[in-house]
Amino acid sequence: MRSGELYCSDLTKVYSESGGKRALDSVSLTIPSRGILALIGMNGAGKTTLVRILATQLEPTSGIVQIDGVDVVKEPKKLRERIATVPQEARPVPWMTPLQTVVSYLLWRGIGYSEARRRGAEAIGKVGLDDQGTKLNRRLSGGQRRKVLVATALAADAEITFLDEPTTGLDPLSRRELWRSLQELAKERFLVLTTHYLEEAEVLADMIAILDNGRLAGVGTLDQLRSLVKYQYSIRLPSSPERPPVTEGTMTTGRDGEIQVLTSEEEAYRISRELLERGVRFSVNRISLDDVFFHLVGSTGVPRQ
Repeated sequence: MRSGELYCSDLTKVYSESGGKRALDSVSLTIPSRGILALIGMNGAGKTTLVRILATQLEPTSGIVQIDGVDVVKEPKKLRERIATVPQEARPVPWMTPLQTVVSYLLWRGIGYSEARRRGAEAIGKVGLDDQGTKLNRRLSGGQRRKVLVATALAADAEITFLDEPTTGLDPLSRRELWRSLQELAKERFLVLTTHYLEEAEVLADMIAILDNGRLAGVGTLDQLRSLVKYQYSIRLPSSPERPPVTEGTMTTGRDGEIQVLTSEEEAYRISRELLERGVRFSVNRISLDDVFFHLVGSTGVPRQ
């Protein structure tokens, strides 16, 4: 039994219509099944496929996957009693209100009506929809409809919650309000979320998994991911024929033409001084998740906020 762990071994998924291309390619990891796991990667990296498999919505082609010792493929019913999911493509029923949406979901899960009303009102408040609770979903903005779905998952109070790009369409203030709710929920729960916002993964995640074309490029805490990179300072230049004068470190050109230099603190200072003298635009910082992602995947295709 692997109690307290999410365990994947050689997890592979090939869609029949893909011509043999692997949406997931031999993904193996073992991490605690508590706190927040953020999955990041370019579009098509395999994030949604992995979430759907973990949430018992999709069977892998091969490999093993277990949560708390329960085999996701062989014993899906055991897990379904413990999970809640907000899929990327989900939409609330247009002719229902946010409160009705949450309450009806809780009733379906076997919660009594009074408790469902109480939880529904509380969850609607947590995502900032107090004044929209009785308005029809079809009259809400796209971001507000996304909040309704997140409120539904929060109200379920499930042991394991899967959130596929939960903050897409939210304004920066709403996003940060939702972060606080997710952080509170994760104190005693396991949340798995996908995101296109690197800052979101940095702020929220206890563990981060980077996927690239179906393969696991790296997994760990932010500090553990930083340790995958030899040099701890990053210099970034926009697409330009200029090449920085590097004597120590590595230089990478991303898919969008952006140049990244990873180097030591002393060398970063020397290069910065020379670039300033040339009048070249650049940035220099201790390496962030953005830099780690660029180093492992070769692109800044995941936007920062």
